[in-house]
Amino acid sequence: MTQDTIKSLLPKFMASLAEKGRSPATILAYRSDLEQLVEFLTKGSIATPDQVKLSNLDSFRDTLLSEKYTPKSVSRKLNAVKTFFRWMVEQNYLSTDLSKSVSHPKVEASMPKFLTPLEYRALRDAVRNDPRISAMIELILQTGLRISEVANIKTADINEETIKIEGYATQPERTIPLNKPAKEAIEKYMIERPKVVSEYIFISKTGKPLAVRNIRASVDRFIQKAELPKYSVNDLRTTFIVENIKNGVDLVLISQVAGHKRLSTTERYIELAGTTESSKKQSLIEL
Repeated sequence: MTQDTIKSLLPKFMASLAEKGRSPATILAYRSDLEQLVEFLTKGSIATPDQVKLSNLDSFRDTLLSEKYTPKSVSRKLNAVKTFFRWMVEQNYLSTDLSKSVSHPKVEASMPKFLTPLEYRALRDAVRNDPRISAMIELILQTGLRISEVANIKTADINEETIKIEGYATQPERTIPLNKPAKEAIEKYMIERPKVVSEYIFISKTGKPLAVRNIRASVDRFIQKAELPKYSVNDLRTTFIVENIKNGVDLVLISQVAGHKRLSTTERYIELAGTTESSKKQSLIEL
């Protein structure tokens, strides 16, 4: 077996993810989770793949849980670990994949949450003096974009009436309607956007594209400011889906705009919307 350290193999693994077309957000998340694993193993004087034992991986999981990471977050991190170990076996850096035997923590299923009109108006009011975050929030509310999709929007992707969402990972390219509130929010932000050369819409003061974690933290901060502590940025996407179902928009249209792979995924929101069936309205509402 090779004596490559686990730390030295991380860049090679990240490169393999990029070659497979995984999104920048996914690669960033994998890197963060695996760097956490490397730090944990290093504290135990474990450097090379062949030094890792099943008990070390179990201990990593249990340590995360003791540090108050949610079972869902720990499960996601374990998925990254398992993918990494599977890759090391495929590349002959390891002979056996011990990670297969690591059990995931039990994740309690919970119903998605969505904001009421009064609540998302309160959020708008809280963010009114920050055009950049305001534009992000408006985009998610009006189009149902994922945070990673917001982060990856380029100036060339937006025209008068639509936004092009580039294909990534297993998601095909799609074009979605851009309504008046979203368009106006973007235009307001572009006036104050840093005057630097960047193909991305949402950037820092130095012109670097904003990472998903930065967007999440910024939006969540304003959600707290609006005194809506039970919500997170992901609930804005749910709000888009639920409000459109409530207003009789065709499920097929909602599914296409939201980027759901299966119509059955969208149908799960019917009960959440408090209705028993959908209508066939062919235009999205303005929230």
